[in-house]
Amino acid sequence: MRAMSRLDQIADLEKRFLLPTYNRYPVGFERGKGVFLYDFEGKKYLDFVAGLGVNALGHAHPRIVKTIREQAARVIHISNLYYNEYQGLLAERLCQLSGLDRVFFSNSGTEAMEGAIKLARLAGHKAGGGDAKSQMVALEGSYHGRTFGAMSLTGQEKYRRGFEPLLENVTFVAQNNVEALRGAVNANTCAIVLEPIFGEGGILECSEDFLRACRTLADQHQAALIFDEIQCGLGRTGKIFAFQSFGVVPDIVAIAKPIAAGVPLGAFLSKEHFASAISPGQHGTTFGGGPLACRVGLEYLAIVEEEHLLENVVKVGGYLHQQIQELVAKYAATREARGRGLIQGLVLDIPARPLVEQGLAEGVLFNATQDTVLRFLPPFLLEEKHVDKGIKVLKKLLGKKRQPRRGDRA
Repeated sequence: MRAMSRLDQIADLEKRFLLPTYNRYPVGFERGKGVFLYDFEGKKYLDFVAGLGVNALGHAHPRIVKTIREQAARVIHISNLYYNEYQGLLAERLCQLSGLDRVFFSNSGTEAMEGAIKLARLAGHKAGGGDAKSQMVALEGSYHGRTFGAMSLTGQEKYRRGFEPLLENVTFVAQNNVEALRGAVNANTCAIVLEPIFGEGGILECSEDFLRACRTLADQHQAALIFDEIQCGLGRTGKIFAFQSFGVVPDIVAIAKPIAAGVPLGAFLSKEHFASAISPGQHGTTFGGGPLACRVGLEYLAIVEEEHLLENVVKVGGYLHQQIQELVAKYAATREARGRGLIQGLVLDIPARPLVEQGLAEGVLFNATQDTVLRFLPPFLLEEKHVDKGIKVLKKLLGKKRQPRRGDRA
């Protein structure tokens, strides 16, 4: 009987002691550098997943490593009973970049969404609607997180099933259906909640017309327009905030994933009109906004600016999109290219997970969502040569080419 590998030992231990919530791929990693990860045997993998969009600066970025080391040797946590020197600085920077007025720091994107909807409800009550002004409008196919509030706004039955009853008074409308939206929003609506680009929902963009209609209806009914930019924000579209790519400004925006380069941190930003509805003691957190996470968040934003990473997202993202479109034109198993910047998807006519598993053998990490969509959320450091490597592997995995249509060139 052969000895168990290190991966087998780790997997066996988890099987015995962890709650069975994850359907993991058969690989584990012990270190990373730049756009690459290395497994326990030392094999190298090109990373198009980036920790589900978290590792926008890749792995072991020297400035992030230095910042974490320095701050960990000073103070990691002191609680929100006291001031720390970085929370206000990071809040100020986020307000400067967004044009919004105030920030609340959480530990995760889901918690940022919870805080955002709490704030919208508070503001709704104070707007004169009483308890009745508590209804929310969200989108079919959306994903906002796993807590009860966030789950109640998630327009996918598979995440909600078994956990009912959820929050009442949530109406779901189809993405980009302006008529349905108009029929759903009324005087008792306290919030319209959406992702400008569905992430887990399959890299589907809201149209500018739809977003403008959301803005108009929110103003008309004194409701908060809440954007969930947890996956699509903080640079992934080529702008720091995704709403800046669409030209519609929300009242509240939730962010998380890349903000502290892998250290848990989330936040929601709000216009003053809504922020002023809350008072001390009505919301809080133990870990959110600690000195380590906030200092790393400041460093993240500085690196994005100083290393001109938004320009790289636009340039390399454009190249990636072009290459994905060429796959769609040539390979029978492909259907559609979606997204922009470094949040993109390749829609398939076949299940995506087997391709992800086959990609492991080729040393490339892809991600599957919505069963048939390959999702690309690579680090902002990605270069065109890395795109070429990933596309070369996909060509091998996709196999059969389309039959030329009559009149096509050979």
